[in-house]
Amino acid sequence: MAADAVTVAARLDRLPPSRHIRHLVTLLSLGGWFEYYDLFFTAYVAIGLFSEGLFKPTTQGLFDLRGFASFVAALFAGLFIGTLVFSWVSDRFGRRSILAFALIWYSIGVLVMAFQRTPETIDLWRLVASIGLGVELVNIDTYLSEFVPRTQRGGAFAYNQFVMFTAVPVVALLAWLLVPRTVLGLEGWRWVVIIGSIGAIPIWWIRRGLPESPRWLAQHGRDAEAERIVADMESRVRAETGCDLPPPEAVVGEAEHKTGAWTEMWNATYRGRTIMLVIYNLVQTIGYYGFSSWVPALLISQGIDVTRSLAYTFVIAIAAPVAPLIAVTIADRFERKWQIAWAAIAIAVFGLLFAQQSSAIGVIVCGVLITLCNNWMSFSFHAYQAELYPTRIRAQAVGFVYSWSRFSAIFSGFFIAFFLGKYGTNGVFGFIAGAMAVVFVVIGFFGPAVTKRRLEAIAA
Repeated sequence: MAADAVTVAARLDRLPPSRHIRHLVTLLSLGGWFEYYDLFFTAYVAIGLFSEGLFKPTTQGLFDLRGFASFVAALFAGLFIGTLVFSWVSDRFGRRSILAFALIWYSIGVLVMAFQRTPETIDLWRLVASIGLGVELVNIDTYLSEFVPRTQRGGAFAYNQFVMFTAVPVVALLAWLLVPRTVLGLEGWRWVVIIGSIGAIPIWWIRRGLPESPRWLAQHGRDAEAERIVADMESRVRAETGCDLPPPEAVVGEAEHKTGAWTEMWNATYRGRTIMLVIYNLVQTIGYYGFSSWVPALLISQGIDVTRSLAYTFVIAIAAPVAPLIAVTIADRFERKWQIAWAAIAIAVFGLLFAQQSSAIGVIVCGVLITLCNNWMSFSFHAYQAELYPTRIRAQAVGFVYSWSRFSAIFSGFFIAFFLGKYGTNGVFGFIAGAMAVVFVVIGFFGPAVTKRRLEAIAA
C-alpha cells in the first residue's frame, strides 16, 4: 500500500488488544452506566409509584395517563425523539462533544422529574430527560464502533455492556432498600431517581479524557487532529506490547471524502439493511423491555407479594452483567447476526417457561435465563447496527433504525398491560415469543455477515 493511501481507519484496525484501548472503552462505558441505570429503574420504581397512588399497574384505556404504561411510554417517546430527531448532530458536531451535552441534559431532566407530584408532570419530565438519553445511547454505539479494531469489536461491545449492565443490580438493590420507605420526607422511589441524576455528573468529568473519534475527524478533513490521536494510540500500544504493529489493510475507496446525507441509507447499498433493521427494532423491544420493564408487575400478577417481588427481581438483576462478561472473550469467534437470532429464540422459550412457574426457584432460574439471553442479544445488536453503515452517516442511520425500537416501546407497554390484564403472564409471554420469532427470521435470513470485517469493507 502506498504511504499516502494509509488511512487512520486502516491504522486503527491493525492495533492488537491493549490496556490503552480497554481504558478508552471503560471511560465510554462509565457514562453509559447511568444511562442503563435510568433505563432499568423504570421497573424497580414502579411499585413505589403504585403505592403513592400516582400510577396503576393496568390501564382503563389505551392511553390512560394514570396507568403505569404511560410512564413507560414517556420514557420511550423521549428516546424516540432523541434517536430520530437529534442523532444527526453527532455526525455534524462530533462524537465527544455531543456525548457530554447529552449526559448533562439527561441529569437535569431526571432530577426535576424526581420532585414532581402528578402523573402528567412526571411523564412530561420523564420524556424530556429521555431525549438526552436517546442521543447518548446512539453516540456510545457509534463512538465505540469507530475506535475499536475490527477483530475486537464484539468483545469491546460485550465489555461495554458488561460495565453498563452492572447498573441493573445496583438500581435493583437500591429499590429493594429504598422504595418501601420514606427518607427525609421523600418517598424511596424518588431517592432512586435522584441518585442516578447526581451520579452522572462525576462521570461527565471523567469522560473529558476521551479523544474525538479519529474516523470522524478524518471524514471531516481534520486530518492533523486524527493523525495526532492515532499516532498517540500506536505509540502507547507499541510501548505496552513491545512489538511492531502489523501492516494496515486497505479497502478500495476508503480514502474518499464524501458528504453524508439522510437519503444515503435508502440507496441500493443500504436500503435492504435499513428495512431489515427497522423491522428488527420494531419487534425486539417487545421481548427485551416486555420483560425487563415489567418483571416486578409480572411477579405480582402471579401472586407474589411486593416484598418478595422486589427481592426476586434483585436476584434476577444480578445476572444482567453476566452474559456480556462471558462474551468478552468469545463474542468475535461467532458471526454476530446468528448470536442475535439464536438469543431471540432462547428468550421466547425461557419466557414461555417463566409464565408456568410458581415456585421461587422456578421464577428465579427462568428469570435469570431470560436476562442472560436478553443481554446477549443486546450487546450483539448494538455492535451489529453500528457496523452496517459508513462513518459519514453512522450516527444518523443508527439513530433512525434504532428509533423504531423506541417507537415500538411507546405502544408495547400498553399492549403488555393489555395482555397482562386479559390473559395473565401466559398471554404476555406468548406475545413476546411471536416477536422473537420475527427477530430470528429477519436477522438470520436477511442480515449481512460482519464479524472481524473492517467497517469500511462492510460499508462498501
